[in-house]
Amino acid sequence: MHAPSSAVVRFDETAPLKLACQQTLAPFSVAYQTYGALNAAKSNAILICHALTADQHVANKHPVTGKPGWWDTLVGPGKPIDTNRFFVICSNVLGGCMGSTGPASINPKTGTPYGLDFPVITISDIVDAQARLIDHLGIDQLFAVVGGSMGGMQVLNWAARYKDRVFAAAPIATAAWHSSQNIAFHEVGRQAVMADPDWHGGNYYAVGKSPRNGLAVARMAAHITYLSEEALHRKFGRNLQDRSQVAFTFNAEFQVESYLRHQGSTFVDRFDANSYLYITRAMDYFDLKSEYDDVLANAFRGTKTRFCVVSFTSDWLYPTRESRDIVQALNAVAANVSFVEIETDKGHDAFLLEEPTFFATIRGFLNAAAIKRGLEAAA
Repeated sequence: MHAPSSAVVRFDETAPLKLACQQTLAPFSVAYQTYGALNAAKSNAILICHALTADQHVANKHPVTGKPGWWDTLVGPGKPIDTNRFFVICSNVLGGCMGSTGPASINPKTGTPYGLDFPVITISDIVDAQARLIDHLGIDQLFAVVGGSMGGMQVLNWAARYKDRVFAAAPIATAAWHSSQNIAFHEVGRQAVMADPDWHGGNYYAVGKSPRNGLAVARMAAHITYLSEEALHRKFGRNLQDRSQVAFTFNAEFQVESYLRHQGSTFVDRFDANSYLYITRAMDYFDLKSEYDDVLANAFRGTKTRFCVVSFTSDWLYPTRESRDIVQALNAVAANVSFVEIETDKGHDAFLLEEPTFFATIRGFLNAAAIKRGLEAAA
């Protein structure tokens, strides 16, 4: 079965997007997938916000890799985000490389790819582009906005800046600002890309090359942060790859080395290196409290949105204390918030994996919100 081609909405020069960097972007496009059906009242729409290296193919076969959707475990008929009940939307973020406008897109002023002429973007810019898509679909209020990691940052941004348009919000394995440690990891990745001789100052499109080696190293370094020490040890230990003893070389002798090299090499086939630079930078700039007099609670003052904040015990990239900061800010303004810390040794990536407690949490939260919203009860 062929994966469905994404729908794309194009906003022309008459509807420019004002960016945080004070530039405007026009024209621009947003590519998206939908699942399920929008009800007559347009009250059952759930926006899924994707993480750094994901895209709009949340619950369908990926057109490049042929693999199942990245949240296929959570989204679909009868699943916690039940497409028999809800109309699910997921768009490729602004700056991405799966159909939404990004650095690999054609700059209308030059007729060639933007490269580094693409303006630097923020999470707010990404959310504003999504809001344009939701307007285009004729939806006034989203039933829910759900996302993990960078997707969770978008959820928080939606809840702060579009309060009346979000009935329920589930920020998962995320934080209200990017830590210095996370900025540091991103900088290592960006420097790996820019040190690759095939990067060509971001204009590798013109010479038909791609900084594959640098991007693969960036992916390898980042992937370590998505796992826990326990998960790595359980999966690989110190096991050797296809050999019974060390060979005294710099080849991938350990299974964990082979695994990381595989992660790096497959990633470069589906992701644009400049998009990696732009999206990691957008995450680095994220600091929700900075827009509200450095008081996070102010971001949510007056909210009527129902929140479910989820963290995982072994997530050291976005540790539970950062979720608690969000919960405390919501409590400070008497918001409707539940908080679940899920016991797991799978690390940050737990939100993408088989975690029954997580599935039950999301299902329960959406069911309760659906009742409050007056949507049809689950069968």
